[in-house]
Amino acid sequence: MGKGGVARGLMSNPIFSPESIPETLSKRFQQLHGTRPKIFRAPGRVNLIGEHTDYNDGYVMPIAIELYTWVAAGRRDDRILRAHSLHFGETIELPLDEFAGPPRQHWSDYIRGVAAVLEASGQKLSGANLVIQGQLPLGGGLSSSASLEISTALALMWTSNFELPPLEMARACQRAEQEYAGTRCGMMDQFIITFGRLQHALMLDCRSLEYRLVAIPEDARVVVANSMVRHELAAGEYNRRRADCEAGVRTLQRHLPGVRALRDVTPAELESHKSDFPDPVYRRCRHVISENQRVLGAAEALQAGDLDRVGQFMYESHRSLRCNYEVSSAELDVLVELASACQGVYGARMTGGGFGGCTVNLVRSDAVERLQTQIAEGYARATGIIPALYVCSAAEGAGAS
Repeated sequence: MGKGGVARGLMSNPIFSPESIPETLSKRFQQLHGTRPKIFRAPGRVNLIGEHTDYNDGYVMPIAIELYTWVAAGRRDDRILRAHSLHFGETIELPLDEFAGPPRQHWSDYIRGVAAVLEASGQKLSGANLVIQGQLPLGGGLSSSASLEISTALALMWTSNFELPPLEMARACQRAEQEYAGTRCGMMDQFIITFGRLQHALMLDCRSLEYRLVAIPEDARVVVANSMVRHELAAGEYNRRRADCEAGVRTLQRHLPGVRALRDVTPAELESHKSDFPDPVYRRCRHVISENQRVLGAAEALQAGDLDRVGQFMYESHRSLRCNYEVSSAELDVLVELASACQGVYGARMTGGGFGGCTVNLVRSDAVERLQTQIAEGYARATGIIPALYVCSAAEGAGAS
């Protein structure tokens, strides 16, 4: 999943190139169903800065990345949704009239949720055959769940002969993850996967959903380091962090009636009421409020081409996520420390919900190979784990292949 996490069984071994997956999917679909499918793809995302701010009406700065979830789709004449995961080797059937039930902690929750929310919005779905393949690592904090949701929504809209505006589709997928996977996610993942642009980060106001594109300099690269420690957020710490933020808002509203979310609070206002909070709630609020300031600063620095300053904000973000929000892990900390010691790295931080997953590194292009070597060797020595490393480019948003 993204802020949620693990669309279990859907993601492939990354030996498949993006060019080979549509062909593989099409052949497999024809073997299973005897017809040629239409293929849709949705990228993953990595968040350069702005963690756990989206559900607090704050600011984020993600990019869509060239690792995808692919869905091959064909129409059926009945009201059955039949989905097959190539990676997991599992097929599920979902009657479109039987969506009820709590999250099942299964990859079908995302497909069931998207279909249910589309129907609830007044759209009448047709039955569909889906075959799914992906490149995103499970539990890596790169939004495998939102990528699956958006690619599924595109497929179901096509098989059922209707279209939704992109923002409405993204909102429907956010609701699907909240209601059917049990993760109280914000809007960032679905938004960037829908609206991502080549070679640009997207500075998003999660309250108004206004955004601006910020170009990534040509001589900079984004390297994602996967700790190979999976995070499971839907039933656990992620939702507790959100509850802490909501408790903080309720406390602040007693003194600051205009506050709707932590995004409305300044650092000075938080400090003036520090004694009113239990320590954990204060630190959660401190992270979110300071993180919003870091996102705004990092966007200005990136636009000015000041990558050293962007990197400083990234390191500060990681320290706050570790100490205030307490969502880092020993493995993530090792990855950031290794990156910080590598010449040519501007900044590094954990990305995603936390408790495992990935770090994001902003790197000078001529230092990428050096960083990969130092992380691979150093992380293996420190943890006994071989990390996965991805050199990412900012990608276009979801669409038909």
